[in-house]
Amino acid sequence: MQEILNSLPSKAKEKEKENKRFFQQLKKKPPKKLDSIMQELHDEAFERIDCLTCANCCKTTGPLFTRKDIDRIAKFLRMKPADFEDTYLRIDEDNDWVLQQVPCAFLAADNTCIIYEVRPKACAEFPHTDRKKFHQISKITMNNIPVCPAVFSIVEKMKQHAGLK
Repeated sequence: MQEILNSLPSKAKEKEKENKRFFQQLKKKPPKKLDSIMQELHDEAFERIDCLTCANCCKTTGPLFTRKDIDRIAKFLRMKPADFEDTYLRIDEDNDWVLQQVPCAFLAADNTCIIYEVRPKACAEFPHTDRKKFHQISKITMNNIPVCPAVFSIVEKMKQHAGLK
């Protein structure tokens, strides 16, 4: 897995222009059954890729935390929300709550999440490739291609499926 993760950013960079064109076309004219196609590709990718052998998302990027996330996680950790914010979070340039640093403080050595049951919504939905109206989240997907080997694979297969590769 480490070899794949090491090569992923450069592979994503090589495909960046092609992917941008693909998402522009997808936005203009999404296939009729795009959501079901994406669900199928998502399921197929995650049959092959085990997040626990990777955890690159947790090691290299951080989620946005909603007020509900903060309250739920703080309660789980038996902390006051303000203490949780002071200990783990900061407000970024977009005025969103994000982790103070990566890798995520809740990532255990075995790549499991110590707050998995109450993890942020953004973590629970990552990498968003099984989301409805997939064509509307091209920016998120483009950001996730160099981070997640499953997203890279899904986008490559989607381009083949759409006849754009």
